[in-house]
Amino acid sequence: MIFADRVEAGHRLAVALERFRGAGTVVLGLPRGGVPVARQVADELAAPLDVVVVRKLGAPSHRELAMGAIGEGGVRVINDDVVRSVGATTDEIDAVETVERAELERRAGRFRLGRARLDLAGLTAIVIDDGVATGATARAACQVVRAQGAMRIVLATPVAPPDVTPRLVDVADEFVCLDRPRSFSAVGQFYRVFDQTTDDEVIAALSR
Repeated sequence: MIFADRVEAGHRLAVALERFRGAGTVVLGLPRGGVPVARQVADELAAPLDVVVVRKLGAPSHRELAMGAIGEGGVRVINDDVVRSVGATTDEIDAVETVERAELERRAGRFRLGRARLDLAGLTAIVIDDGVATGATARAACQVVRAQGAMRIVLATPVAPPDVTPRLVDVADEFVCLDRPRSFSAVGQFYRVFDQTTDDEVIAALSR
């Protein structure tokens, strides 16, 4: 399945998510590329839209390896198994979090222009990205959204590799994916237009 662009992908995804139309549903886009897709879904489901801003906590010796993740509202999710495997100390974790927390707050403030984040308590949160490759960011986002009080989490994306689902079943109540091609090397190969989404485009989508 090839999508013309993120807007078309959002339209197709909204059709698959139609059963979530109504009160009690919020749509959350992962910045940056997930936001145009989420904007289309939110419009078609008549649901409020927000971003879910997360930062992975990279291990001191291997920054690509996530020890956990942080989100707004002081949310902190730690993977104890990874922490033990890399031997990270409490002070090292705190130092990484301090740096990432500052960047998280900067991005959230820029995207929302001072607006408060949506209260997710008791709601169904549809977490959307333009594609899922490894599942690491999506997994972190779902963990943060759960910690922020969402009652039900639906992770939704236009495309993902077929082997990603087992990595997400314990953090999302449902995974909605339009296409799971066997030949998967990058999300962009499934879009005709896959330009980088800018901060300004995210801000504009959230301001509508």
